[in-house]
Amino acid sequence: MSTIDSYNPASPEDLVVSATAVGATGVEEAIARARVAQREWWALGAAGRSAALGRAAAAVEAAAEELVALTVREVGKPLAEARGEVARTVAIWRYYAQAPFAASGEVHEPAAGQGLLLTRRRPYGVAGLVTPWNFPLAIPTWKAAPALAVGNTVVLKPAPEATACALRLAELAGLPDGVLTVVPGGGEEGAALVGGVDVISFTGSTAVGRLVVAAAAERGIPVQAEMGGLNAALVLPDADIAQAAAHLASAIAGYAGQKCTATSRVIAVGDAYEPLAEALAKALGQIRAVDPAGAGAVCGPVINRQALERLTDAIDSAKAAGATVLAGGTRADDLAGWYLEPTLLEGVPGEHPLASEEFFGPVAVLIGAADLDEAIALANGTRHSLSTSVHSRSLDVALAAADRLDAGMIRINAPSSGVDFHLPFGGAKAASYGAREQGQAVLDFYTASRTVSVLPAEEY
Repeated sequence: MSTIDSYNPASPEDLVVSATAVGATGVEEAIARARVAQREWWALGAAGRSAALGRAAAAVEAAAEELVALTVREVGKPLAEARGEVARTVAIWRYYAQAPFAASGEVHEPAAGQGLLLTRRRPYGVAGLVTPWNFPLAIPTWKAAPALAVGNTVVLKPAPEATACALRLAELAGLPDGVLTVVPGGGEEGAALVGGVDVISFTGSTAVGRLVVAAAAERGIPVQAEMGGLNAALVLPDADIAQAAAHLASAIAGYAGQKCTATSRVIAVGDAYEPLAEALAKALGQIRAVDPAGAGAVCGPVINRQALERLTDAIDSAKAAGATVLAGGTRADDLAGWYLEPTLLEGVPGEHPLASEEFFGPVAVLIGAADLDEAIALANGTRHSLSTSVHSRSLDVALAAADRLDAGMIRINAPSSGVDFHLPFGGAKAASYGAREQGQAVLDFYTASRTVSVLPAEEY
């Protein structure tokens, strides 16, 4: 049997966990156990499922410091962000612990005559989850908790780089056998999962997401997929430039840019260009790539050697094509892990991959636009946009721009990175497929609607 080895990106010789890859057969067995367990899980009723999810929240909270340390070690998340993710994970479990008591249908008046018309929502059965490494606790939780709340059981295949976090999360949740199962593995296990469950939720790359969507569509099962994001920030001439630069630096460099909502394109409108270029370069220059375990860490390592090489190759290619580095652009060679200094480039050709593809690192390109119309056209000129930020002192202008932007989430005078867990989450165009995650939207996704007509006996 093969193993899944997860290493510390800040100290690449540090093996965090070595887990056996379960293979397709192991996934099929996990799905079979989950299908049996689902009957009893659903039979617990709202009170039973609510109590179980509440206990999971309490257990995660009690182990908070352990989970913070594990998150820093396994995926290189800076200490403060790791603490925030653990707190958010607890909040998500608690939020969805109330969901079993929510209304699961509606009562309607019949079109004619007497009777009762109602709709009811019921779980599909076994939910398959494929999750990334960058939020190793929060994303598995915001997928699993709502699926469980409405009566599904869950089989989770985490990214190999986040295996230890997923295993520990499921262990702490303490749910009945078969209700929440983690299947370590890679592509083989992911394909088997999509091929056997009743509903699938995926977060990862666009290329893999398209395969998941196609496989789910062929089987006729519901699927949601969160994929690539090439997120823009629009800075207007009337913006508070110092504040905008601080927000943008956070969204570019925070967690080494390894967030699907991170900013990778900064579009400066008109006279905002020169002061913003200076302020943002200065702000990024003050954020160094450092050990993520440090109290003040903002930008830690990228996840592995391949990611670092892809980023440095792209920066070198852009420079060769005429781009200028305004900040960063180099590895932090004094550190043992996979570190890249937060980077800002200007003059990157529009056809260059850095201007058109997601790179998942602390790198952004600065682009000028003559006016708001051109800025919106540039922001919308991508195949995948998840989150866009707009920076302006004029609320009217910012709200008008929000209505014209092709993005699933728009943040005004705030970093593009940041998500409220009780609101719908998702992107535009190729960034997302299917129903939204989080909030009420995801409860609907994990359930099927049934229409029930009850007619008086004499009408039969």
